[in-house]
Amino acid sequence: MVIAADNGGKKNIKILIADDHSVVRQGLKNIIQEEFPEAAVDEAITGNEVLEKTRATEFDVIVLDISMPGQNGLEILKQLRAESIKTPVLILSMHSEDQYAIRMLKAGASGYLTKDTASEELIEAIKRVLMGRKYITETLAEQLATDIDKPSDKPLHQIITDREFQVLCLIASGKTVSDIATELCLSVPT
Repeated sequence: MVIAADNGGKKNIKILIADDHSVVRQGLKNIIQEEFPEAAVDEAITGNEVLEKTRATEFDVIVLDISMPGQNGLEILKQLRAESIKTPVLILSMHSEDQYAIRMLKAGASGYLTKDTASEELIEAIKRVLMGRKYITETLAEQLATDIDKPSDKPLHQIITDREFQVLCLIASGKTVSDIATELCLSVPT
């Protein structure tokens, strides 16, 4: 496959891998560089680092984890879009699609994959978003098609706001109200 045909005529693509686990970043980098040997692959460990690097460099695609130190992937994605950074973002997460995929796509992600995805599917997703298209798995596409026909009988965690969902996840992780307030920069009564 010719890279230039997939990326608006650019031969050397720039990819940012954002994950807080070194072994995951290295594995992704190896997979990507095997398919795109001339790609410039950069890495970020925290949300702040993602934001700093995307402000300084125009990447062709960002592969972003949801669970990052500091800001989570959803917050990072929203910040990128708020700053008018239009770089396609492919979410690669340990969280199942039914938990986060729709939320991430609504926030501006170009695709969503789980970390148990085969490397061939990851490469296909990257190629698709480099062409300016969206990428979702067949499972998610089927879920979306099924949901169109149903009235809203979704579980509450799928219809609450992003902030409410974030608080719910923190409660489920065992954090206290004070810890949650501190982490979200809120007062305890809020």
